[in-house]
Amino acid sequence: MALASSVKVPYAAYLRVYEPLAAFSEPERSHWARYAKRRHTPTAQDEQRRALADLLPTPPVPVPVHESADAFVAVVDGVTCVCPWRTRLRGWQALEALEELLPASVLDAALPPVVRRQAATDYEQWRERNPDARPWIRAAGWHVPVRWFVLFEDSEREYTKGDEGPLLRYRTPMVQARRRVARGLRTLRDALEEGPLIDGLVDVGRWLEEFHPRSVVELDYGGLVHAVPEGQLAEDHSAAEVAEGLAALRDGDGERAGAAYERLSERWRAVRERQFAS
Repeated sequence: MALASSVKVPYAAYLRVYEPLAAFSEPERSHWARYAKRRHTPTAQDEQRRALADLLPTPPVPVPVHESADAFVAVVDGVTCVCPWRTRLRGWQALEALEELLPASVLDAALPPVVRRQAATDYEQWRERNPDARPWIRAAGWHVPVRWFVLFEDSEREYTKGDEGPLLRYRTPMVQARRRVARGLRTLRDALEEGPLIDGLVDVGRWLEEFHPRSVVELDYGGLVHAVPEGQLAEDHSAAEVAEGLAALRDGDGERAGAAYERLSERWRAVRERQFAS
């Protein structure tokens, strides 16, 4: 059952993979087939509220004790596809990332060391039992990583305004996403030194290879739509600017590529700075 609240949480974007039911073995396939027939399924906001609720007890619960049986559902060209939440795995991975992002004093105040040590032990034991596990969802706070836009083109952009606010997302077939990653990597390696952008795109490409070839890949601005003024959101065509920059690199036009990258960087720099606003 969805948690009712008007609170929007948090300011994060998501890269998701929806796999067709045929990608799952039994009994999981039957579970998702039944699940997809529900009239109402939880939203991304419901998922985040549940995660935040676990942080309220003392001591907090950084990783759920039990795995979620929920998923996002999409019907694309008549094919039912699901994106399992897998909140335990993502919780452990997020906890590892926090240790690199936050000062030790802040992290200790939010999540005491004893809690983190127990979570790390649980994760190690779980990985031994599930060595091939991977998440269907990746998240990024206060921005959309540039490498994610490489997977999409502007014609796949969907911008709508509903009762719960605006929605901005892209969806593309897995085969297109993989093809664009490969082409983008060739372009970047021909034009640039090895670096974070290339490394990040390699990582995304390897992640996509883990899924069924008839999957659907989605980039959802998620809670970021509440951090960007509506007018700017409506005019946001970041995927087109990334495509323009890559095309300029292929043409050997470094000036045009630099201009496209600068526009993109400036847009997302302004969004990230809002997290520090009072």
